[in-house]
Amino acid sequence: MHYKLKRITPLDCVVLLALFLFAGFICYRLFYSLNYRWNWSVIPTYMFRLNENTGKWEPNILLEGLFTTLRLSFWGMVLAILIGFLFGLMRVSTRLFFRLAGRTYIELIRNTPPLVLVFIFYYFITDQILVSFAIDEKILSSPAWLQKFISIFFADPPSLNPFLSGVLTLALFQGAYIAEIVRAGIQSIKQEQWESAWSLGLNKWQVMRLIILPEAIRIMLPPLGNEFINTVKWSSIVSIISIQELTFQGLQVMASTHATIELWITISVIYLLLCLTLSVIVAKIERRLSRFDSFFQTGAAEGN
Repeated sequence: MHYKLKRITPLDCVVLLALFLFAGFICYRLFYSLNYRWNWSVIPTYMFRLNENTGKWEPNILLEGLFTTLRLSFWGMVLAILIGFLFGLMRVSTRLFFRLAGRTYIELIRNTPPLVLVFIFYYFITDQILVSFAIDEKILSSPAWLQKFISIFFADPPSLNPFLSGVLTLALFQGAYIAEIVRAGIQSIKQEQWESAWSLGLNKWQVMRLIILPEAIRIMLPPLGNEFINTVKWSSIVSIISIQELTFQGLQVMASTHATIELWITISVIYLLLCLTLSVIVAKIERRLSRFDSFFQTGAAEGN
């Protein structure tokens, strides 16, 4: 069904005017009525610093926090997708044990406060699992090129254990929501598709890999993109376990400069720009996939 797109109506203008007035009121209260000494000069100072040895400008504490946020979000999402697909496939399994295991994991995660989960995972993963592998000692005794590689793509060796703990926490938390997206995407495929695939003599794995998942992934993509954006936002919660991401570094700067509002506004704008960029990328991928669908549907219709 096609709907006719409507132009801007008078009601839209009234709503926009109300929003502008509300934003103007907030700005007026912040900049004129609030008894607060603004100090925006600290922001660029903590974004970049001059290295006296090399004479070059380098990222300072806030940008380093942003890079840690990006690394946390990326690895957290990669691991969450793997966990989500594993438990999503278990949720649609024909075996009762797999369905029960998948549902238990999802319900445990979804019905527990995220803050509690962060502390549980942090103390369990860091104190009971990561410490037993002695990752810090192994990294520090490794070649210099490997240490540099790990510093660029993960974290500095002394901060590696908290970083891995944060990544696993985010992955386990987001994995539960992705598992439900995977389950819903697979179950949305019509029964005729399954029956047609079985009639070709394909086994269960081939049906899933060649027929069902390619179609289901197109359906999953919008909510998966939303979860990726959520992962970026949820990464700020691991600041409570001293992982030096953007929010944590912002709090450190606030403690030393007392520029509280300036820092929170800066952090909010950075998260907003980051999430908007991801939204645009996901929207472009969706449009490209829809073009492929239209192309194949047109080709199939002409073939008929």
